[in-house]
Amino acid sequence: MYQPFNLSGRSALITGGNGGIGLGMARALLACGASVSIWGSNPDKTASARDALARECGDAARVHSAVCDVGDEAAVEQSFADTVAALGPIHACFANAGVSSKGTVLTEMSLEEFRRVQRINVEGVFLTFRAAARHMAAHGEGGSLVATASTAAVEGAARNSHYGASKGAVTAMVRALAVELARHRIRVNSILPGWIETEMTQRSFANEKFAGSVMPRVPARRWGSIDDFGGIAVYLASDAAAYTTGEQFIIDGGYTKF
Repeated sequence: MYQPFNLSGRSALITGGNGGIGLGMARALLACGASVSIWGSNPDKTASARDALARECGDAARVHSAVCDVGDEAAVEQSFADTVAALGPIHACFANAGVSSKGTVLTEMSLEEFRRVQRINVEGVFLTFRAAARHMAAHGEGGSLVATASTAAVEGAARNSHYGASKGAVTAMVRALAVELARHRIRVNSILPGWIETEMTQRSFANEKFAGSVMPRVPARRWGSIDDFGGIAVYLASDAAAYTTGEQFIIDGGYTKF
């Protein structure tokens, strides 16, 4: 029987899985039978998300969490080791944690602000992927690496040059790793969200001028929700995506096409 989306017996790691898009991914992966580990930098938020996911799936043993700053090399290595100890081999790793920009024009941007965004959005993906790739290559069963980028990687995002630079770097990293890691049966892809309702976008969506300008450019005529990312997460973690690597999956309600 063809059941490519049955993830029973598999484990997935989602950084930034304690809220937003990462939480939507975790919910879907659990619903399809996977065990998950959610990482977050906020201890209370991470514990609350872990407890909520455990209640939803009815099996606390399938939900693990770790408090981790993905820009900290030692923290990533320790958290990954703890995750493997708790769940066993990791079959899918979603480098989803990220920070937003402060909407600063280039001529007024400090080097500190530029580096703040790169530290999490680029270095965090590198550190997470490196730990996962080492583990998957050593385990010998392959796996799936997925980075959450942004449509800012492929469009001009004024006052967000440092954010756009970070997400463009991630998509380039994904393409390089897709080629490099294929020999280990490790697939590497990226997801590019458009305007999604999360804590990160609350301020923008509350701005009537912003919403009035952007919404007419979204063909789907609604903001995206975190549940819109469950399907792509399950697909990329599943056997259905066995021949899919190096790709960018834009999920934006058609925003970048209009």
